[in-house]
Amino acid sequence: MIQRLAQNTLYRLAKGFPVLCLTGPRQSGKTTLVRMAYPNMPYLSLEDPDIAMFARQDPRGLLDTYREGLILDEAQYVPEIFPYLKAAVDSDIRPGRFIVTGSQQFGLLERVTESLAGRAAFVRLLPFSVKELMQAGITLSNPFETIVKGFYPALYSREVTPEDWYTNYLASYVERDVRSVLNVKDLAAFQIFVKMCAARIGQLLNLSALARDCGISHNTAKEWLSVLESSGIVYLLRPYYRNFGKRLVKSPKLYFVDTGLASRILGIKNAEQLFLHPARGGLFESFVISEMLKHWYNQGSKADIYFWRDNIGTEIDVVFEEGMKLRALEIKSGKTFSADFTSNLEAWIRYSGSSPEDCALIYAGDREFEYKGIAIRRWNNPEIAQ
Repeated sequence: MIQRLAQNTLYRLAKGFPVLCLTGPRQSGKTTLVRMAYPNMPYLSLEDPDIAMFARQDPRGLLDTYREGLILDEAQYVPEIFPYLKAAVDSDIRPGRFIVTGSQQFGLLERVTESLAGRAAFVRLLPFSVKELMQAGITLSNPFETIVKGFYPALYSREVTPEDWYTNYLASYVERDVRSVLNVKDLAAFQIFVKMCAARIGQLLNLSALARDCGISHNTAKEWLSVLESSGIVYLLRPYYRNFGKRLVKSPKLYFVDTGLASRILGIKNAEQLFLHPARGGLFESFVISEMLKHWYNQGSKADIYFWRDNIGTEIDVVFEEGMKLRALEIKSGKTFSADFTSNLEAWIRYSGSSPEDCALIYAGDREFEYKGIAIRRWNNPEIAQ
């Protein structure tokens, strides 16, 4: 069993909040994590129709039966239970009594925010991180093989190929979940939309052009993208707005949370195909940005990361604030370091007044060193996000 870094975060938050809310994409390991972290706590899955029916018919009775503690898995299937959960918590404020998990973050967060404001702590769980895999003794030696395989737990615990697993994941979860939220009638149009999103990985999002290429309205594209984002399938990296004497872009950049899923959508089956694919750079960026998300989410924190780009095309892939410092990261998918890899970082240093020590370059190679005071990091450094 691979230890999840978020487990200690759950223990920490359980000391101060009566409800812990664990969200994230389907199959990211939420159920396994809570059952491993709390092996003696009663567990009920509201995806089970019999249990869901009982929870709807007698929510107060269910919570009274498990007044000492309960794990409620896939709680978004019975939203009626949340007001009763609030009442149970208000009558007994003991911390750490209830663990609530949900895959459709959009619906779950809406219910929890309405009913359990101030009573619940949130942790978002994404698939495995590089650090978790390496701590478990799993060797990651080829960046492109790793990107194509992806990071969902099932791929590391079952005898299944990424192509087979992601094909079924798309049909069983992504399409089903989105249809259940949006009532999508034209599945073919939605499938085209997802493929068009993958084709734009790492690019500035032009929602009007995306909608036009898919043959759907701007509002439909906006709604579909919102649900893909809230369900943990895609991530929109927003621009950093501090002005350093240049006009800045305002559009976000589009990434996928899991590169294995994006590779499957793009028809990339192995490392050789990825190496020659025009989306290689975007997928590699997506991998690094996802690792950064996992780093903060596993600590129960918000991922305040951005990108910076001026109107003449100078771009920094990731910018984030760390105390009083402004950190900048560049991401390159080449395995061979080149001096021009750091050119945008050097321009950034001039614009922002930052120092080289606050900058780093992450690339697909396996050596680590400094160049002009800038840290050059290998792709599989377990502290890649720091």
